[in-house]
Amino acid sequence: MADIAIAPEALKDTIAAALGDMVQHVDVALGEVTATVPAARYHEAMKTLRDAPGCRFEQLIDLCGVDYSAYGDGRWEGARFAVVSHLLSVSLNQRVRVRAFCPDDDFPELPTVCDLWSAANWFEREAFDLYGIMFDGHTDLRRILTDYGFIGHPFRKDFPLSGHVEMRYDADRQRVVYEPVSIEPREITPRVIREDNYGGLH
Repeated sequence: MADIAIAPEALKDTIAAALGDMVQHVDVALGEVTATVPAARYHEAMKTLRDAPGCRFEQLIDLCGVDYSAYGDGRWEGARFAVVSHLLSVSLNQRVRVRAFCPDDDFPELPTVCDLWSAANWFEREAFDLYGIMFDGHTDLRRILTDYGFIGHPFRKDFPLSGHVEMRYDADRQRVVYEPVSIEPREITPRVIREDNYGGLH
């Protein structure tokens, strides 16, 4: 294993060279490298990142969905849903973030990467459950956190904060029952968009 991680700018160049026309752009921010790839080349790009000699990202550390519908205080004009993955190369001591946008907002879909990293299985199920993102080729795409009869995807920014229904165990009927939500809507603390260098953190 390499003792010292490669400099972010050098890793950026290595990844850009390895991916070629499979990548839209590679950025460095706060010492971290992010590669954005098109949905049509997503699986191919991920396989290249795993196998290319200068990359060798053997481990998928995380994969999650993102809903950009209110990003930048509503000024976002791109695709609504994206999948973001974090890859680790143990052998080369380097990390990269990979982002791919789903081309269809009404039916967000990307290819599965379960065949490349088995760890993607549960992560992709979570992104499906919470965001409604489909993964083509996933052999067991079903809910993993919400109830089997749950309607909707709770991490979508248009999902109501109180949900649609609530469930409880009814001792008389000896089963779980679903009922309309009994919580009254209320004002909560407004969302705050932090300025750059807020509190001197970066």
